[in-house]
Amino acid sequence: MHLKLWHRLFIAFAALSVLALAAFAFWQQQGFRRGFLGYLDEVALERLQPASVRLGAAYAENGSWDFLRDRPDRFVELVDERRGRGRGDPPGPDDQPPPPPPPDERAPDDAPPPDLDAPPPDARGDRPPPGMRRMLRHGPPDLMPRLVLVDANGARVIGRADVPSDAPTLAIESNGVRVGTLRLAPLPQPSDAVDVAFAREQLRSASIAAAVVLALALVVAFAFARTLLRPVNALASGTRSLAAGDYARRIEVEREDELGRLAVDFNHLAATLEQHRDARRRWGADIAHELRTPLSVLRGEIQALQDGVRTPTPAALDSLNAECERLGSLIEDLYELSLADAGALEYRFERIDLAEIVADIVDAQRSACVDAGLAIETTADATVPVRGDARRLSQLVANLLANARRYTDAPGRIRVEARAVRGGAQLIVEDTAPGVPADALPRLFDRLYRVESSRSRAAGGAGLGLAICRAIVEAHDGRIEATASPIGGLRVVVELPEGAA
Repeated sequence: MHLKLWHRLFIAFAALSVLALAAFAFWQQQGFRRGFLGYLDEVALERLQPASVRLGAAYAENGSWDFLRDRPDRFVELVDERRGRGRGDPPGPDDQPPPPPPPDERAPDDAPPPDLDAPPPDARGDRPPPGMRRMLRHGPPDLMPRLVLVDANGARVIGRADVPSDAPTLAIESNGVRVGTLRLAPLPQPSDAVDVAFAREQLRSASIAAAVVLALALVVAFAFARTLLRPVNALASGTRSLAAGDYARRIEVEREDELGRLAVDFNHLAATLEQHRDARRRWGADIAHELRTPLSVLRGEIQALQDGVRTPTPAALDSLNAECERLGSLIEDLYELSLADAGALEYRFERIDLAEIVADIVDAQRSACVDAGLAIETTADATVPVRGDARRLSQLVANLLANARRYTDAPGRIRVEARAVRGGAQLIVEDTAPGVPADALPRLFDRLYRVESSRSRAAGGAGLGLAICRAIVEAHDGRIEATASPIGGLRVVVELPEGAA
């Protein structure tokens, strides 16, 4: 049989409750027995207080305990005053028999004889408990078989010989001096029917209480197990929904503990998956769009050449070659992004000078910028050491400059800065107007994203350059950020750690 998790939790709680109650009942019974016997010993010592006074007076009268040695009858008289009066002392007022009832209250002659052993009813008319009935029939328990009298040196004078030294004791004093000690042997375990019945009654009461507590504990354990696993069931249902493609599924967060934080993480995961699904859909549509444009241009020009509308002049062939190069560049960029996603983009890390790389790329693109009506300003430290891949960092700088050249109006300028900072290097590329709207800045590094979707491909490219830049920076454990430039356009800041691996 397959047990669910809440079944196992319930069984575990139930077993723990049973063990705890069983241990408590055992401990309670043991403690009750020890405590009850100790209580009886304390009561017995209180009853022996008058006997200790009489023994002290007898010692003062005789000057020693010799008068009690081998005189158990005398010891009994001093300890149990009732027995002493029974041996010839005049009865006390409490020992007088009750007066006969008035004539009108006497029982008729034909009435059955009264039960002399029956205990009198109490004021409420209820029957006394078994222990009290026994005491009413036979009097208080006899302490004589449990007593021993020892002198001031601990030597036995008279009484039981096997009473242990750690038994309950009662001091006997004469003229303020301790002259002896009464020791009381421990009570034996309950053995007669009345004592056993009393112990059974206590055990039955404890068992009933334990059963009630156990029933309540099981109810609480059942409710607790179901309540505890309710969010787990919701998470399991949500996970199945995610696996089925329902990325819009969310779990209501009703608690602040670990399960609540798990629900928050689940919702975050679902939102991330939903975003990735939407990005993948846009990615597929954008790629198809980007590939369709140069192919459409190529197809149209080739058909025009085939139909004789256009002649195969060098200009026409250059136009075809330009579209082929654009298409090849797009395919190459897509290939590099796919390698970056798979972690297969090759990097060869070594100690290099970023300032030298920036100078080489700026020199290579200066003429193109001049043709576009843009001026390039370069500011760099003498050396900017970093650990990275020289080819990929050159590609990073080239893409940033190409992006600035495409989106900067003429006449304008591009400013490039490379400097060493604490713990690494910083590269800044910024340009003049036009700028980028603030809401578009966070998405500039997304694939195939352009601020103006209708911008001409000849000017705007495919929107993959900045995405490749982000992949290169992240591979170097760096950070790239786009903000508004103080000179009116876009400012891209790249931070590379000195010890990038």
